[in-house]
Amino acid sequence: MTRKRDDFQDIIRKDQAERKNQTWRGTFLDYLELVRENPEIYSLAHNHMYKVISDAGMASVDELDDGARSLKLWGDHPPKVYNFFKDEFFGIEPALEKIVRYFQAAAMKGEESRQVLYLMGPVGAGKSSISELLKKRLAEAPPIYSIEGCPIREEPLHLIPRSLREKFNEMLEVTIEGELCPVCRYRLEHEFDGRYEEFPVCTTTFSVVNRRGVAVVPPVDPNNQDTSVLIGSEDISKLDQYSEGDPRVLDLNGAFNAGNRGLVEFIEVFKNETEYLHSIITATQEKFVPAPGRHGTIYVDCVILAHSNEAEWRRFKADHTNEAILDRIVTVKVPYNLRLKEEVKIYEKMLGRSGFKSHIAPHTLEIAAMFAVMSRLEKSAKCDVTTKMRLYNGEDVIEKGRTKKIDIEELKEDATFEGMSGISPRFIMKAIDTALTDSPEGITPIHIRDVMIRMVKDTEFADDVRKHYLELLQDTIHKAYLEILEKEITKAFVYAYEEQAETLFQNYLDHAEAYVNKTTLKDRNSRDDMQPDENFLKNIEEQIAIIGSSVDGFRQEVISYLWAVGRRGKKVNYKSYEPLKEAIEKKLMESVRDISRIITKARTRDEEQQEKFGTLVENMLDRGYNEYSADVVLKYAANHLWKD
Repeated sequence: MTRKRDDFQDIIRKDQAERKNQTWRGTFLDYLELVRENPEIYSLAHNHMYKVISDAGMASVDELDDGARSLKLWGDHPPKVYNFFKDEFFGIEPALEKIVRYFQAAAMKGEESRQVLYLMGPVGAGKSSISELLKKRLAEAPPIYSIEGCPIREEPLHLIPRSLREKFNEMLEVTIEGELCPVCRYRLEHEFDGRYEEFPVCTTTFSVVNRRGVAVVPPVDPNNQDTSVLIGSEDISKLDQYSEGDPRVLDLNGAFNAGNRGLVEFIEVFKNETEYLHSIITATQEKFVPAPGRHGTIYVDCVILAHSNEAEWRRFKADHTNEAILDRIVTVKVPYNLRLKEEVKIYEKMLGRSGFKSHIAPHTLEIAAMFAVMSRLEKSAKCDVTTKMRLYNGEDVIEKGRTKKIDIEELKEDATFEGMSGISPRFIMKAIDTALTDSPEGITPIHIRDVMIRMVKDTEFADDVRKHYLELLQDTIHKAYLEILEKEITKAFVYAYEEQAETLFQNYLDHAEAYVNKTTLKDRNSRDDMQPDENFLKNIEEQIAIIGSSVDGFRQEVISYLWAVGRRGKKVNYKSYEPLKEAIEKKLMESVRDISRIITKARTRDEEQQEKFGTLVENMLDRGYNEYSADVVLKYAANHLWKD
């Protein structure tokens, strides 16, 4: 117990020491010396936010995917991957790259520094989550320096008179922007008699809860819109003490005041009346907002971040009277993720933050993710929806023994609004939550598909949309899962599946190479010369419909491809060439299909069959199933996988 108390005390003392080290207080003259030593102390809001993002570093695309998959997905122009977003967002790298590009340009005082960052996308795509992450990391960032007692925590360099700024800019190697707020201007004249060098300066942190450098503006009732939400107001109770024009009556608690030096977020921004939004124009373009009452204007330096869904954006954009606002907006589309592998990561992250501890069988989240991704894809004349999903996932799609050659970029160009509609991650998570609640023993792909079918029937979708979703769940995804299930059972039946697949691959390679080069090969045991076994080669190739005159070309292709892979220094194995990998896996499935069918379907089993069934279940447990989920999927296989 004592040790635990000591642990707590150590943590608390360490945190207090770190906070104390970051706390500074001095005069404005002291602050000037700090800036002279390190000009980066003076940092405008966009630059500060960009530093918070960039200081987290960058990752290589290859860290997220193997090199081959990355090449298929991005070609020679992969997106930049920022550690700031890496473990929080999946499958929207281009959108995140645009957001960082906005901050980078704004940090260099480009036009973006005077524009609103607007995130537009469907519900549940991650717009609010991006905003939350920016606010959270800003609150965790090191403190900044501000005028002590200033209601908007403004930059201390505002104290320097206009007449001296050029000289101070040169001495400090900065470019000072902004003016003193009315409150600090009054204090300078009346408390310090104009001696700005004595004005106190201190460090201040950002806080979402306390509205320090971070402010949030929700949609306002159109019938009761009050600009005091944005610019603050006058404290009526003080009018008895001070005149109406006295800055001491000001209550600068509006969003632009609270978010000064940091970030102001506008939620569902276009639900507000247009007149209410005009203050955004002034704040972003001129960096001034009107002070309440008769107090002139107040300089504000903040990142203005807004977001809403696509329908509201289209409605707002269609009104030509909104051109002035539209011209001051940098729009970033935040679509739904379209990559199966990344969609699974989204659910894993959300489940990791939940309280559910029940067993989730292999491929359960994958089946849920399939429905989500397929629902977001637009139809294409070049391929069906399953093929499109697999291509977007960086997979090779095999058709008649050949890798299907479809340009991913062309598919995307043909579907410019892809990812802007469909099933949201929230819908899927509700389905997962329901399934886990209904089945405390654990859930399988069968459970999650049944729940999603019920939810689609109960949700108020348009008739054609509901019909499309049910077709996906009841037909397309059902067939996809049966293929996965047969492979799962095969792997559970075949002892050392990977080793056997690799043995088949090496044997095929030996015989195919000898066949292509018209040479003999050595028997691995006797070391005698032997001719390539064409029957063995054909048994593998016919699994993917390579027959007749096409065999010569296929064998030549395999040898050439694998030779090129090996030349690049990459390890060659049975997964290296997708058509051959599929052929080998189908061969292994064929070898156990009959026994799998008999054993799983049998109501009564003899001693040998019972032993094999026990081994099958044991192997499935080793592959991530529990006894309940293994029983469910094997019964499902018996009823659906092999038809008499």
